[in-house]
Amino acid sequence: MKALKSIAAALAVVSLFAFTTNKNETTYKVDAQKSNIEWTGKKIGGEHKGTIKVSGGNVVTNGKAPVSGTFTIDMKSIANTDLTDADYNAKLVGHLKSDDFFGVDKYPTAQFVATKITPAGNGVANVTGNLTIKGTTNAITFPVNYSVNGNTLTAVAKGVAVDRAKYNVKYGSKSFFESIGDKAIEDNFILDITLVAQK
Repeated sequence: MKALKSIAAALAVVSLFAFTTNKNETTYKVDAQKSNIEWTGKKIGGEHKGTIKVSGGNVVTNGKAPVSGTFTIDMKSIANTDLTDADYNAKLVGHLKSDDFFGVDKYPTAQFVATKITPAGNGVANVTGNLTIKGTTNAITFPVNYSVNGNTLTAVAKGVAVDRAKYNVKYGSKSFFESIGDKAIEDNFILDITLVAQK
């Protein structure tokens, strides 16, 4: 009987602790219209820039600090912003959407799922998570600046480097074609991510 009472007491403590640690959690839904991603891809002698849309996701906070999160990227929304010639612009975007690069017909979305978020102070957190592109998943870590204003959470990550070679994006990569010379395109592309989420 004493053993049963002890177990019951322990369960009560665990339940109380679980309630206490979760009562301040809030889920924010990513606003696809207000969120955006800017990308930069570099090659020898130049670079291209563009945008890609976020299609959804959520961020969970404890108090005002993020503790988990995920977002989905609409790969079919890839756009270029630096080429003013319409034909060249369309050619580049079409190539990026093709199987040479991201194969958006077969892989229409990419996804990031946070696995660990470590507060760094002053509205900054170091985020580690799994990024899936073209059906391949790799871990990635980057700092995020976040703020909560009323019902709105904003999270910004600048200069996030993604190694496309890890996702089998082979075109123009010295990781796969060592003799490509000055036609090489850098493996790393850079993302500036802005997520706006609402309660």
